[in-house]
Amino acid sequence: MSQKAEKPTLSGTRLKTRKRDEKEKYDPTAFRDSVIAGLSTCGGDLEQVSRYLDKEGSKLDYRRYAEVLFDTLFAGGILAPGGFITESADTGKPARSDICVFRWSGELEQLKGFYHEVFYKLIRRYKYLERAFEEDLKKILLFQKGFSDEEREKLAKITGIILANGLCTPRILSSLFEDHLVKEGISLEFAAHMFSTWLKEKDINSICTALKKHQLDSRLMEMFPLNKRNLDHFTTFFRERNLGVIADMQTAQVASKAKKEAVKYLADMIKDESSDADMTEYVTELIDKQGMSETEVTLSIWTTVMASVEWNKKEDLVAEQALKHLKQFCPLLKATARSPKAELALMLKVQEFCYENMNFLKSFQKIIMLLYQNDVVTEDVILKWFKDGHSAKGKSVFLEQMKKFVEWLNSAEEESDEEEDEKEED
Repeated sequence: MSQKAEKPTLSGTRLKTRKRDEKEKYDPTAFRDSVIAGLSTCGGDLEQVSRYLDKEGSKLDYRRYAEVLFDTLFAGGILAPGGFITESADTGKPARSDICVFRWSGELEQLKGFYHEVFYKLIRRYKYLERAFEEDLKKILLFQKGFSDEEREKLAKITGIILANGLCTPRILSSLFEDHLVKEGISLEFAAHMFSTWLKEKDINSICTALKKHQLDSRLMEMFPLNKRNLDHFTTFFRERNLGVIADMQTAQVASKAKKEAVKYLADMIKDESSDADMTEYVTELIDKQGMSETEVTLSIWTTVMASVEWNKKEDLVAEQALKHLKQFCPLLKATARSPKAELALMLKVQEFCYENMNFLKSFQKIIMLLYQNDVVTEDVILKWFKDGHSAKGKSVFLEQMKKFVEWLNSAEEESDEEEDEKEED
């Protein structure tokens, strides 16, 4: 019977030798020197730079040395903590390439060319570099204190180009919230140059969407020191730099947050069965002191009130349940629906609700009648809705429901006019 061969083992000496060899294989400075030498042969021609980087990917280990590669392309060499370029062992001076963002022209078109020929083409060719590119850029933003003003401006501009074109996500901007950058005002200056460039590439809606997707729209205020972290300082700073749309974006975000908090507080008041007086005082304050529009508050009340009940699934019972529930909140709605605009918006909201909740399909007219009887919506607004103010949602069903009521309103109006005429004749 043949014996099973034993698995060969390494002696302690050979194991140490292997580990030493593996360690020696990781040589970022050698990689850096190879890249710098190769870039120097391109003569500042970005197309040649692109071809060189494309070709060298099959020889140099981009995957292993991705951080070194991007440090070199952004700053010209390997970045040490603090933002300084590491020195060459041979010369004792920083080993640095001239083919990098920091030493390139700061003109927008020149930086766009660098972005497209160097970063875009490189990452399109070697897709596995995407994540490393984002991580390195995030790190580089942290090191800004060690850069010159000119280098920071170039970095901000090319970051705006990168974000506008989606080569990485806005997650990198979380670096701007670090205290050491905030206190020095570095974060704000960077943001001003970056947003200015981004807006030249895309509109404000694109920026809002990108920031919101990564939950950064609500954090922009963190770029200001604590004693200046308010909307007044934010809007003043960005308006002074001709970035009013960024100021408006933040104002809208703050208003949206306040609205959500207000709706939540109102929901809590309804749930806790607060008094009519307390709720009326609160919603009135939202309009008169906190700047929310009558329409916003009125629709928030409707949404909150209708969401606070578990509705009967039977169509013939839900109408009675709805009218009983809504009646107690009519004074609250009356306190906020002060204008024809707010009243019409409420009618449209009721129409939308009844259309989207099929059990309420036959309840629309009854709800409107309740609102009319309690002076929440007026005759003129109901007639306006019937004539041309309604939406397309369930249009034929709801117009048919309202037909007799509208005819009654019109006839009552005619009788009133006749009475007025008779009085004038007398």
